[in-house]
Amino acid sequence: MEKPKFRMPTAYTILFLLIILVAVATWIIPAGAYEYVDGVPAAGTYHEVAPNPQGVGDVLKAAFSGFYDAVDVCVFILMVGGFLGVVMKTGAVDAGVSDTIRLLDGQEKWLIPILMLLFGLGGTTYGMWEETMAFYPLLIPVFLAAGYDAVVGISVILLGAGAGVISSTVNPFATGIAAGFAGVSLGEGILLRVIQWVVFESAAIWFVMAYAAKVKKNPSKSVVGVGAGRLQVTMDEAVPFTPKRKVILALFTLTFLIMIYAVIPFDEMGLPLPALGWWFPELSALFLVGGVVIGLIDGQREDEIAETFVAGCADLLGVAFIIGISRGITVLMNDGQITDTVLHWGEEALSGAGPVSFVLLVYLIYLPLTILIPSSSGLATLSVPIMAPLGQFAGVGGDLVVTAFQSASGLVNIITPTAAVVMGALALGHVPYDRWVKYVWKLILYFLLLTMAFLVIGVVLG
Repeated sequence: MEKPKFRMPTAYTILFLLIILVAVATWIIPAGAYEYVDGVPAAGTYHEVAPNPQGVGDVLKAAFSGFYDAVDVCVFILMVGGFLGVVMKTGAVDAGVSDTIRLLDGQEKWLIPILMLLFGLGGTTYGMWEETMAFYPLLIPVFLAAGYDAVVGISVILLGAGAGVISSTVNPFATGIAAGFAGVSLGEGILLRVIQWVVFESAAIWFVMAYAAKVKKNPSKSVVGVGAGRLQVTMDEAVPFTPKRKVILALFTLTFLIMIYAVIPFDEMGLPLPALGWWFPELSALFLVGGVVIGLIDGQREDEIAETFVAGCADLLGVAFIIGISRGITVLMNDGQITDTVLHWGEEALSGAGPVSFVLLVYLIYLPLTILIPSSSGLATLSVPIMAPLGQFAGVGGDLVVTAFQSASGLVNIITPTAAVVMGALALGHVPYDRWVKYVWKLILYFLLLTMAFLVIGVVLG
């Protein structure tokens, strides 16, 4: 009798197991806290506090607490799903994809570097990350229709933006916040980060194009199988690209462009453009309005638009669940009073280190910290006020502490199961988490070694 093969658990199971592990950790790791001044922890003020171990009830409530904490992101995802549901019903996307593939005439591979550069620019300048969730349902079908697999579609967005976030140049949500807490300007260390972005983005593009070419030539080389997932666009019968569908596709594109413009903090980046300052509530309203307008242009009835929109929301409900559950891990750590203790261990490990040892240790310590605290802005607020003063004693500038922080945070967030974007993207492409790890681990290793080299160079030149 043949033994059944091991099957990787679903994203939901993986996240729930992590919640259990964190709950167990609250019984083992001593509870502690820093003294906070204006919401910022002060170095050297760590002290033990009364333990608050998390029990079975807390584990069961963690996912729901995560939903409350991430409700803005979850609603945004549902609104994107509803918007896409209405747009897909018009046939405009199918027609546009069909026309694009026909025009490219076998040169679809050039979509990879072009799109990855665009996402990379978004990642390095304003930390484009959660917003990428809106693009997966759009681009995965394009690459499936072009003869690639879902992993290529995910990689173009996730690794394109991810390489940019790792080497953030003026990203206000990671670099900006961290630089402020480190007491340095956003411009300090920017040359090193620009060179890092060029190298990392080039490496990511080369990696994805090499895999895509291999899959195109021999579909059996795919880590998941060509056409895996329910998002494939069927190209057997070309959908006519009528003038009405062209208008709808133009509005569809405009909606995404408005989203990108609206979230860029031009004022914080020193650019003379009006900053709208939108975030998830405003973006959710944008996609709701966009879906209704496109439905009306297509001639759909009021009840038809409502039903299609709700059905589209349902398609992305699983992704919203994953985001809420992953946020529950951080909630459980904070409630268990162990977040500051883990941070304190890092503070102790760094005491007395030389400049090269210090900057490499900071980077290595940030890797596990990011798994536990996936939010780059949250991690910066918690840790940089502690790490930066220690760097001064070791002869390491605050700009290198910032680079170490953002590089580690960005690297981990393209592979960790606690990152909502990763698990959400894989759910949309129906790619099992173990297949993603099998595919991306070599690039992660390249990034790890390259970052360490850049940090050492930074110390030597500093």
